[in-house]
Amino acid sequence: MNDQVRVALVTGAGTGIGRASALALARRGFHLALTGRRPDPLEDTAAAIAAEGGRVLTVPADVSNEDAVAQLFERIAKEFGRLDLLFNNAGGNVGRALISDLSLQAWNSVIGANLTGSFLCARAAFRMMMSQDPPGGRIINNGSLSAHVPRPASLAYTVSKHGVTGLTKQLALDGRRYGIACGQIDVGNAATAGSGASALTREQPDGTMQTEATISPDAVANAVIAMADLPLDVNILTLTVMATTIPYVGRG
Repeated sequence: MNDQVRVALVTGAGTGIGRASALALARRGFHLALTGRRPDPLEDTAAAIAAEGGRVLTVPADVSNEDAVAQLFERIAKEFGRLDLLFNNAGGNVGRALISDLSLQAWNSVIGANLTGSFLCARAAFRMMMSQDPPGGRIINNGSLSAHVPRPASLAYTVSKHGVTGLTKQLALDGRRYGIACGQIDVGNAATAGSGASALTREQPDGTMQTEATISPDAVANAVIAMADLPLDVNILTLTVMATTIPYVGRG
């Protein structure tokens, strides 16, 4: 790595994996741009970073909105002049629903948050990384175990995360000539922000309910750091981080 200060954008940075990753990146010396829909959690994350001496910019935004993303990246360019890392972490889901009961509104909400938002931020980051001096950067997409194996009655989420995998692979290919690396972290059962939950009860493919272990968002943040600290001529294309005992291998 060169000696210049690196700049990272974390979406969905107010809570959970986003907050943990933003704090971890700040401790690694990154300047941080933080975005998410809710201003108050973003400001809490920013205050924690600033308290440790980090430089941080907060821009509340809905990443599924094209104009909002454009304004976000204008602020980053004005504040920092470059972007070295995008962590596409923002996302959402709806409750359990078979396709027969899934509304178009719910479908659009999940696809917008998980896939369209990742596309819009990646597009803006790609443009910035291509043209900055020195050029290049890294994009990390937050996938899911559902990017590979679905859970019951979770169509919109599963399709969105399969789409994120396609986005990751295409960016990894197209970014080669521009020094842009792209990889994906597939997370299994990260504890929800503030819940402190050590287990979740989840429906299994056979219709039974089973208690599954969770992992801390800090464990995912460590994986983000492992990818972020690589030189740009090295890429981790996919990395799975999950609770050791959850029923993923052999699911179904």
